[in-house]
Amino acid sequence: MQKPSYLLLITGTNGFSAVLLGALGAHALESSLAARGSLAAWETATQYHLGHAVATLALLAWAGAAPSGPRAARLHRIGWLWQLGCLLFAGSIYVLAMGGPRFLGPITPLGGLAFLAGWALLAVEAFRSGDSRPARPGSPSA
Repeated sequence: MQKPSYLLLITGTNGFSAVLLGALGAHALESSLAARGSLAAWETATQYHLGHAVATLALLAWAGAAPSGPRAARLHRIGWLWQLGCLLFAGSIYVLAMGGPRFLGPITPLGGLAFLAGWALLAVEAFRSGDSRPARPGSPSA
């Protein structure tokens, strides 16, 4: 039996929860969020949450082209940074938007830093990998 991909599991859970929380914010919680003046913050959290779940899914597809080795490990680290960003950035905004304790405010930028670190590492990885397209049949490098 193959070992489960915990990053894929977390990514799927984050995608699911982003859609669920987005729907809750747009429907069931809309009036209370609007009364607090935090509807826009909730929407920002869901956009970043879902966007990074989808980005991690694409990253895992790229990592699947080289399922083992240093590149796959680096790509997985990027995915974990993005998922940490989802937890810290979006998670703290969700709690704050619902009137949670203000001491969570400084956690939000830490999530943003995790997002930024992941994107910076992705840019480094893209530079590092160069042209990784497969050679066409019949080309001199095939």
